[in-house]
Amino acid sequence: MKEMEKFEYGFGQHLVIDGYGANREKLMDLDFIYNFLSKYPEEIEMTKIMPPYVFKYYAPVPEDWGISGFVIIAESHISIHTFPEKLYLSIDVFSCKPFDADKVISDVTRIFEIQKSEIKFFDRGLEFPRSIRAVEKFIKMERKDLII
Repeated sequence: MKEMEKFEYGFGQHLVIDGYGANREKLMDLDFIYNFLSKYPEEIEMTKIMPPYVFKYYAPVPEDWGISGFVIIAESHISIHTFPEKLYLSIDVFSCKPFDADKVISDVTRIFEIQKSEIKFFDRGLEFPRSIRAVEKFIKMERKDLII
């Protein structure tokens, strides 16, 4: 029997960083957050396809104010939410292209001067077929074996 072409599943990787004890001035600086989102995709070899969208949010509870922003990249997105009064930020990097999560963790920790963090890294879309041609061949071979 001819060897089947290998096929892969999985849509992408999602890195979630919750940072505590971060630099308050950086967390409250709209321009700093904008520049981070504007320049960082290139640092991790991603393709920014629009300028970042960044805004201040004033919450009903005064100490919950912060800055939120995101940048759409060809590979998916990078988002950030800051809470300056609580010295906290959350950053998500979601990409259908593999990336160096350790580099992102190190960079974000250094850039925002994070003292402690919670990290989650997981694969998304585990059944997403990456190669339609390979899946098509697999299905045809599977169906051929079912015909009696």
